[in-house]
This record gives sequence, C-alpha cells and structure tokens, in this order.
Amino acid sequence: MSERWFRHADPRYPFASELASQPPARWHGPGEGPVQYLADTPAGAWAEYLRHEAITDADDLDDIRRALWVLDVDDGERGGAAAPSLSEEVLTGGIASWIACQEEARRLRSGGARALRAPSAALLPGGAAARVTRGGLRPGRPKDGWVLALFGPRPDLEGRKIVDGGRLDADLLRWTRPL
Repeated sequence: MSERWFRHADPRYPFASELASQPPARWHGPGEGPVQYLADTPAGAWAEYLRHEAITDADDLDDIRRALWVLDVDDGERGGAAAPSLSEEVLTGGIASWIACQEEARRLRSGGARALRAPSAALLPGGAAARVTRGGLRPGRPKDGWVLALFGPRPDLEGRKIVDGGRLDADLLRWTRPL
C-alpha cells in the first residue's frame, strides 16, 4: 500500500533530485544530498516553495509557473520514517534553525533512518486544510501540514505530474510562515 505525497518543481526538471551536490536545506547540509522533500498536501508543497523564495506578496505570484507532482510512497518507507527530537521552534524556524535540523538528520541517518517525518516548517497551523462546497467554496477543517524527507536517491519513487506550469493561489500566502 502507498500514500500520496506532493512536491513542487521547476517544470524543466524531474521531481526528484539525484545529486549529492543538491543545495543544503533544513534536513541536509552541503554534500549530503540528495534529499527528497515531500509534503502531505498540495498546499504544503506550494507553501514550501513560497517560503524558500521568501514570497509574501500576491503581486509576486503573477510570473511564477511551477510543476506539481504527486508521488506514491510505500507504507514501509513512510512507516519507517524517524521523528526528529527537536522543539517546535526549531522544527519550524528560519534558516538559523537549519544547523540543528541538519545535525538531527545526521544523527537519525547514522542510526539507520532512510527518511524522517516532521511538521511543515512552511505552513502555519491549520494551513493544510482542504476546501468544501457548502454554500460555495469554503475552508474545510483545519489540518496541520507534514513533510517527509527521504534520504538518498530514490530511483523506484514514482511520480505523476498533476500541474504543469501552474500558478499558486494567493490565499495560500496567509497560511505560509515567512522565512
């Protein structure tokens, strides 16, 4: 059985990185890639992009075109994901918190972890909510977002492009935690 996870990407490139030289991010330092960063909702994937690019103004969305992929992650991979032992402040903090997160990821990898699951640093609490049609389109129940970081190349990971050159919904800006 598998669960669906989401990832944004530049439409010119594949959904998964294969390079050890992948630029550092929250869960890996220089030369420690690749790490595949996935979100449990499309909103989470888009918010990761907004935060990474420090986009906070709806006018900046006009020229952005991204691909959105849905990826099938099997239960064994997802179920074996380690949980970082860090405070919420560090897990959702800015770039200064990356060092602690990278050290924690190294600790987990040295213990055999091939993945970790953590709260989304990009989404504010409740920001992964779905929408419902009840007298028009309305927010659904609040849902917190999660990120799955898969360590190393994943040649067996299957993805389906569901948006090619799409635009982000400006409403997502109010749910995105600035970097």
